[in-house]
Amino acid sequence: MAQRLALLLPNPAQLVLVAKPVDGDGLLAWLAAERRITLESGTRFEIVGLVVDGTVRRSGIGKALVQAAEQWVLDQSGTGLGVRSNVLRPESHGFYESLGYLRKKSQHVYNKSLSA
Repeated sequence: MAQRLALLLPNPAQLVLVAKPVDGDGLLAWLAAERRITLESGTRFEIVGLVVDGTVRRSGIGKALVQAAEQWVLDQSGTGLGVRSNVLRPESHGFYESLGYLRKKSQHVYNKSLSA
């Protein structure tokens, strides 16, 4: 994790946000988002990870992190923010819909392991 953060944090196309408890120990939640350029659609912004500790879900922390990511997009003159949510996590679908996100499509994801 430390190696990944070392690569992501200095990159202005990457956003990493965390929520810590008031006493400062531990981590309540984190969000990662990125700006990318694709041939198909140009510049896009996407939340690529959001994790909220189960003990503080429904407390507003996730919503606050998403709103901060939305402001980051606006600060870069972006006009939209996307997020992908696994079909196996239906509780997250309602969360994003409650924040105004609309389901656009369902898709299959394919991966292939490669070795040198």
